[in-house]
Amino acid sequence: MDTYTVLLVDDEEEVIQIIMKKIDWEGLGFSVAGYVCNGVKALELVEEYQPDVVMTDIKMPYMDGMELSAHIKTEFPTTKILIFTGFDEFEYAREAIHLEIEEYILKPINSAELTNVFAQLKVKLDREISERRNIEVLQNYYMESLPLLQMNFFSTLIEGRIHEDEITGYLSDYRIVFKNPFLCCLVIHTSANQIPENMNPLLLSASVQQQAKEKLCEKWQAKSFPYLGNMVLIAQLKSENEISELTDECDRFCKYARHIIGAVVTIGIGRVCRELSQLSQSYSEAREAVSYRVIYGSSRAINMKEIVPHENDRSDLTDDTKLTVLFKMIRMGSKGDVIEAVNNYLNHTFLSGNSLAKYQIDVMDLVSALCRFSANQDIVSDIFTGNVKELYGRLLDMEADALKKWLTDISLSLREELISVRSQSTRSFVSKAKEYIHNNYANEELSLDVVCQMLGVSNSYFSTIFKKQTGKSFIGYLTDFRMDRASRLLVETNEKSYIIAKKVGYTDPNYFSYVFKRRFGVSPSKFRSEHAENGNERIEISGKL
Repeated sequence: MDTYTVLLVDDEEEVIQIIMKKIDWEGLGFSVAGYVCNGVKALELVEEYQPDVVMTDIKMPYMDGMELSAHIKTEFPTTKILIFTGFDEFEYAREAIHLEIEEYILKPINSAELTNVFAQLKVKLDREISERRNIEVLQNYYMESLPLLQMNFFSTLIEGRIHEDEITGYLSDYRIVFKNPFLCCLVIHTSANQIPENMNPLLLSASVQQQAKEKLCEKWQAKSFPYLGNMVLIAQLKSENEISELTDECDRFCKYARHIIGAVVTIGIGRVCRELSQLSQSYSEAREAVSYRVIYGSSRAINMKEIVPHENDRSDLTDDTKLTVLFKMIRMGSKGDVIEAVNNYLNHTFLSGNSLAKYQIDVMDLVSALCRFSANQDIVSDIFTGNVKELYGRLLDMEADALKKWLTDISLSLREELISVRSQSTRSFVSKAKEYIHNNYANEELSLDVVCQMLGVSNSYFSTIFKKQTGKSFIGYLTDFRMDRASRLLVETNEKSYIIAKKVGYTDPNYFSYVFKRRFGVSPSKFRSEHAENGNERIEISGKL
């Protein structure tokens, strides 16, 4: 049984002593925490002990009972207040009602009456305590369930099954806060096929997820949760430009996981969005980006925004799963994969015994989907630039085998075109980088970060593509270009070495000499003297456009 504390306040001590002696406090479930003779001291004790009940007179020096009660109700609203006074005045009674005083008792106090008051007060306090404890139990249960509720919310959100109008309510109920204006979905995939010897795949995946939380979640204030065998992160960005930094950090994490944990990890990164309702699209792209590991390799981050051509445009997809698979195979699969996808699509859609009307609609849908796919991938095909109505008519007249051959041929053709367009895009991308280097090599501040910022891509993606196209790293290419320029200036001019060093982007002449000797095997001065005999000699520059 709970025991409640009482503070007695009256400027007449003998009155307090009588009350203390006449009432069976322990039997009623109360104990007297103390007594004071004025409101100021009473307020000090209330602040110190926070008693359950304060029983006070009205007329007291320094602070009367009504002022004391007002302070207590403001600062300690759960404390119960009893007024006992010799003043039977309407104004006092009305103010007591306004302050929600439990009882307004007139002196002289009858012990039986006061005992009854405290007995009823005990019942009320017990009921309130029980209700609060029930609420606390529910609150504790809710808090224990909160992580599961949050994960369920995130999963439903990226599936696109929460209406935009409902999101704010869920955020409030589940105590989820997004502080930054931009969001981005990441899918962390750990290979179950390439695992260290004697390592359990589940333990390896759990280790990767824990490391991802430590190395990615804190900095990017990311919400993390498992979904369909992968780990999903919803990262927060202060600006859209931070996506390149995030991509680079994810790429470093993949390298770290391979080196330290022995896990082959690929991180897919979707588009940056402003609204939570757009996260389903960002997730879809991040998941698709993971699939591109068959082209770009594992143990790296793949940002859909950086994949060219516009392969992050998903408007070519249809509700037909088989056709979606066909388009996916055209993008990423082998010739055999494309042929198999064509057969599966035709068997599922055209050879399933549908009516003639349904067959005609399916042919129309197929032509429309292929047109959209071709346009979205920047592929110009004569097949879709001509009379589409005529093409539609020819397809309707085709036998099943002829239709299969046509779709197989066009699908393989689109695959080859896409490979060609992708290659042309990366070559154009690298050409822009090389041109920038050739125009800015004299700038000592020129760096990988500067070029990537100019191009709007991550360092990791740029480095991979640049080395693949040129056979050199960015630093290697820049250094060779600068050294070739320096070698020509040494032969064709009489300028001092430190002047030439500055013209090719080196502020430290000693370091310039070190790099030059490492490239040509001799110092700048010796290089000049060796080539001075033939003033017309020209030095070929490997980085020349």
